[in-house]
Amino acid sequence: MNRRAGSLQTEQHFNHFRRWLGMEGEAERLRLSERRKTRSSAAAERSGETLLDLVIRSHTTGLGGRYLLTLAKRRSPDRLPWHRFKAGSPVLLSDDSDASGETLQGVVSARAQDSLEVAVDDCPGGDRFRLDLSPDEITRKRQLAALDIAEKSTGRLRQLTEVLTGEREPEFERRRDNTIQIPDRFNPSQREAICHALAAKDLAIIHGPPGTGKTTTVVELIRQMVERGERVLACAPSNTAVDNLLERLLATGEPAVRLGHPARVSEDLRQHSLDALAEGHEAMHLIRQMMREAEQLERRASRYTRAKPAHGERFQQRQEARELRKHARLLEKQVIRDVLRDARVICATTTFDDSVLDEQIFDVVVIDEACQSVEPGCWVPLRRAGRIILAGDHLQLPPTILSDAAAKEGLAISLMERLVQLYSDLVTRQLTVQYRMHEDIMRFSSDRFYGGSLIADETVRHHLLSQLPGVKHEWTDDAPVSFFDTSGTGWVEEQEPDGESRRNVGEAHLILHLADGYCAAGVKPSDIAVIAPYAAQVRWLRDHARWNQLEIDTVDGFQGREKEVVLISLVRSNLTGEIGFLSDARRMNVAMTRARRKLIIIGDSSTLASDPFFASLLEWFESCGALRSAWEFMDRLPAITS
Repeated sequence: MNRRAGSLQTEQHFNHFRRWLGMEGEAERLRLSERRKTRSSAAAERSGETLLDLVIRSHTTGLGGRYLLTLAKRRSPDRLPWHRFKAGSPVLLSDDSDASGETLQGVVSARAQDSLEVAVDDCPGGDRFRLDLSPDEITRKRQLAALDIAEKSTGRLRQLTEVLTGEREPEFERRRDNTIQIPDRFNPSQREAICHALAAKDLAIIHGPPGTGKTTTVVELIRQMVERGERVLACAPSNTAVDNLLERLLATGEPAVRLGHPARVSEDLRQHSLDALAEGHEAMHLIRQMMREAEQLERRASRYTRAKPAHGERFQQRQEARELRKHARLLEKQVIRDVLRDARVICATTTFDDSVLDEQIFDVVVIDEACQSVEPGCWVPLRRAGRIILAGDHLQLPPTILSDAAAKEGLAISLMERLVQLYSDLVTRQLTVQYRMHEDIMRFSSDRFYGGSLIADETVRHHLLSQLPGVKHEWTDDAPVSFFDTSGTGWVEEQEPDGESRRNVGEAHLILHLADGYCAAGVKPSDIAVIAPYAAQVRWLRDHARWNQLEIDTVDGFQGREKEVVLISLVRSNLTGEIGFLSDARRMNVAMTRARRKLIIIGDSSTLASDPFFASLLEWFESCGALRSAWEFMDRLPAITS
């Protein structure tokens, strides 16, 4: 490819993303507008992006002078309804009784079953509040700015841009694996992935299927890079994933600095945030003193009312205050530079405010969970890279996109997925040993998605539910997988009243019956996950579950998680064979691979078998002798009511 053709290809590539980001921004704004029209209706909560009728249970100050508000439901304070708010989510807080009242921007700083902690700059007035997920315009602006920088780049960034847009193939050093000392606890596929990434001159990809220790491998790779004198910028799309990466690094004894809004950082890790480390710098005492003096000068200049000050004195005092603040800010920037200069590893989300880094370039940029970010999000840290390492699994769920049109045109294809398709084995190494699932739970996903390449480690290959302490064997049985077919039971899907989501009350009753049975048999409720693809089913299950510790969520909510027992309700049951977004097989790959010792799926075979993927899944369960009928439980379940 000649340079001119390549440049044109690059220009078109970035123009596509600019347009798609515009479409996504418009979809977010429209969705928020529609939600906020339903000010007094519980229908606003059904999307999971709004919470109504909240009260402030408690409040404190902290995190740089911000207010920390603990919000809970006014009428049912023991548990929040199902929602999509996570630590780090940008939110809008408003008076629930006044549509025209003040709206405060904030950030979710912590999440519990019965409350959310939100950081805001001002304390709100009012008694009852509404919380909405906010369109993240700041993140979108950062993504657009990063695209502009990459498109107009020169030097090393230009070379990497050529690799990432397909103009030039990535290169690797001649391998010298015998010089790399990797601990014995890493298996051959992990060692191969680490060595391959260390040999990359431009780009390497670590493909980590479920349970294969991807993040553990990434952390060892970072440790190896630091050991050979390199600086690393380690990123992930979500605050939870960044905190997980930081926690693992700290556990290996590798110090790191966490960038980002303190409210977005896990409370246990805030001592490693840039804010906290800067606050402990010896110069901060002087900075605080300078700011206090500036404030005193401002107050003194404003105090003159009756007595006329000397000529120019008020102006001089305000000028002195401005100068003090200016010098304090310059000194504060120097403190930040000192903290960052000494850091060998810096951790941040992919869309962090990178102005704090000035013009720093890192030897390596590592992006974990890269498939959960839209491609423009990855370009924010990539402009600071000497080399690039991506880690993730493009066969699990893609990034969440609101604009269907943008998703279909290409926004839903992550940078990692595109590069795996473009360069395949040249840049990619797959991990093959998984440490989570019984081999029977692993088998279908391994054969269907990973070419039969996965191997269950000896520590999990045959582990069973009955082997857990306190679990009664006679109830649980030792079959790791089961599919309960609801065909012929009359359990049909229904539209949620006044909503768009779907639920299946018959399946829900069976799910809760099974969950109650496992709890009675000695399995801890906190070791059980109930997964449903539809929010309406999740809401019904949460409203009727006996155990508060039982985790009930959508497939998206469980990505990256695991439990000893996983119960999945597929919901869809109709005469036309319609299965909606269940047709994305990656959704089932995620759901099925959350289980460690026991996987149960409940669904209607007559509806599901119209889809080739589910037809093969049902055939596999039947071949294992694990396909059973829900009729076994009909006499033990309550009458089906909505």
